[in-house]
Amino acid sequence: MSVQTRDIVVVGGGIVGLAAARAIVLRTRASVLVVEAEPRLATHQTGHNSGVIHSGLYYRPGSLKAQNCTAGREAMYRFCEENEIAHERCGKVVVATAAEQLPALDELERRGRANGLDDVERLNAEQLLEIEPHVRGIAGLRVPQTGIVDFPQVAEAMGRHVRGGGGEILTDWQVTEVDRRSESFVVRTTGGEAECRYLLNCAGLQSDRVARLCGVQPDLQIIPFRGEYYKLVPEKEYLVKHLIYPVPDPRFPFLGVHFTRMVHGGIEAGPNAVLALSRNGYSWSNFSPSDLAETLRYGGFWRMARVYWKTGTGEMHRSLSTTAFVRALNALVPDLTTKDVVRHNAGVRAQAVARDGKLLDDFHIIDGQRMLHVLNAPSPAATASLSIGDKLADRAVAQFGLELR
Repeated sequence: MSVQTRDIVVVGGGIVGLAAARAIVLRTRASVLVVEAEPRLATHQTGHNSGVIHSGLYYRPGSLKAQNCTAGREAMYRFCEENEIAHERCGKVVVATAAEQLPALDELERRGRANGLDDVERLNAEQLLEIEPHVRGIAGLRVPQTGIVDFPQVAEAMGRHVRGGGGEILTDWQVTEVDRRSESFVVRTTGGEAECRYLLNCAGLQSDRVARLCGVQPDLQIIPFRGEYYKLVPEKEYLVKHLIYPVPDPRFPFLGVHFTRMVHGGIEAGPNAVLALSRNGYSWSNFSPSDLAETLRYGGFWRMARVYWKTGTGEMHRSLSTTAFVRALNALVPDLTTKDVVRHNAGVRAQAVARDGKLLDDFHIIDGQRMLHVLNAPSPAATASLSIGDKLADRAVAQFGLELR
């Protein structure tokens, strides 16, 4: 078996790993190899993304999410234009349905303006109805910077840039072992071996496991949460004109069920958030005894569960009952019935949970000796991917001493 020798191995062929590899090959003379466990790129979180280019409305000013979303959003629009990828800057509305949500709506408006969204528009109930005639709400925000795109197409374009810049991408290369040597790593995979001087872990749902294979013990574990979507039947798509979001519960890193126009047509509704029984658990039938056992052995999971068990029970009910799911959607669009939706797709979110049970909300990247590990990259990671890739390239140049072009 031949051994691939490179300066850097990037583990993970999702949108963050590809963006980082792209930035490195375009800016440095380093040789780069991307290894992806699946037969094709963007199979998991990128491939099951809702396709929203996020504005940056929700994120705490100064956080990594806010900084990278703001920069990454505009970079993503430019990238799509330059690479002829279908996209639309369609805007969205965030809807408050009860008076107790108004303080949170005020905070969203404040955060949005602090994050550079000067065009955010406050709406009263009458103005909401002018924009979205079938929405029920007492106030809202209109955010014109939000858009939609096909993120797997973005990832494929990034992959072409990596190859065009001299990098290589190998699929069906699932990392099984990492042998740390004095000046290099030997990365053993199901497809072959690669020796490298530096390693960049962007493995998403497997990122904590890859870190441990590298001898790093992160103080967290990835807990997989499945988000399930319905799709509006075509004759009911008139009920939604833009993207429609609720005011999110600030206690959770999830945005709540919402309506999303898709760039190739159709309206998605969702997602909920239920514990997945496998790291690739896209349905209840996707069950991995070893994955579930690993979750249940983790003390941080039980500490989290003690806090959120009631919310989790409600999410599970919505997963099993179309009636309950539609009832949640009715808070925004009352005219919707169970006959107006069909089950669509699902995605699995790699949620990092600390040992104390706290859900990590911001991007989380840690250093190792000649290594970088991206251990939490939740939404808006796809939107922010070009910015995150640039930041990872900056750190690689600084820490690894890579030669610039």
